[in-house]
Amino acid sequence: MGLDSEVQRYLAEVAEQNPAGWETMPAEKARRMFADLDDRFGERAPVHAVRDLALQGVPVRIYRCADSGPSACLIYFHGGGWVLGDRETHDALCRRIANRFACTVASVDYRLSPEHTYPAALDDCQTVLVELATRAEEFGIDAGRLGVAGDSAGGNLAAAVTLRNRDQSGPPIRWQWLIYPITDYQFETPSYHEFASGFGLTRSAMMWFWDNYLACEADGRSAYASPLRAESLEGLPPALIITAEADVLRDEGEAYAERLSAAGVAVKMVRFPGMIHGFLHLAGVFTRAHTALDELAETARQALNG
Repeated sequence: MGLDSEVQRYLAEVAEQNPAGWETMPAEKARRMFADLDDRFGERAPVHAVRDLALQGVPVRIYRCADSGPSACLIYFHGGGWVLGDRETHDALCRRIANRFACTVASVDYRLSPEHTYPAALDDCQTVLVELATRAEEFGIDAGRLGVAGDSAGGNLAAAVTLRNRDQSGPPIRWQWLIYPITDYQFETPSYHEFASGFGLTRSAMMWFWDNYLACEADGRSAYASPLRAESLEGLPPALIITAEADVLRDEGEAYAERLSAAGVAVKMVRFPGMIHGFLHLAGVFTRAHTALDELAETARQALNG
């Protein structure tokens, strides 16, 4: 493996600053520090319209890339280990997605841990899915062209939503896009050990995120917390799964892609060489964040539009 040159510079700068790990601070302080990384998230590109509202009490930000007819809608769940992040930290990314994928994006501000442990975040995400499907005409979207997406913990929530939605015969989901997703409550894969520290997201930070998310360890064995542990993945929507080569979560994301494929689900799995966890989000740092979205745009448009 050879790290991308921009990644090498970024990691060297981070090492020189020697910041405290997320796991060493209270959740509120970690959230403030995460929000302060705003300059790394890239430019907030203009979109046709942005609207903030609440659906059954869950805050949502809706981005429309155009004013024409009912559009496909990608429901986006932000990353941050279920502890960090909100609509603001992922605003720039959602704007880029709406413009490049030519769709409406609904960014969900689900409840965070440890104040609200599993399955609170999942409940919020599913609530928004059902509300948007039910009120699609009101929001100018096509209920037959709904997708779910998310990065890291958001990827976990997107996968879990598709599982629970299938099991409860919820509204049809056209597509799932999982960006370096968390798929299993365990820390012993080869990538977890190879990239345990020094590559951005650390093994110890992931252990802290899980500790905050779960009310008890037994919850981690649930398929809705650890989608890789689901008894069956049959009947789930087609998937695009993105992994980064130098990421502790790489192996579990790719294992989930393999299980989906084995279950007869159409899957496209793309590993980005030389990249680290969170690279798509850090568009103010990595050129690859922009080119990667361009590369994925046609896949997304075809998946959402049929």
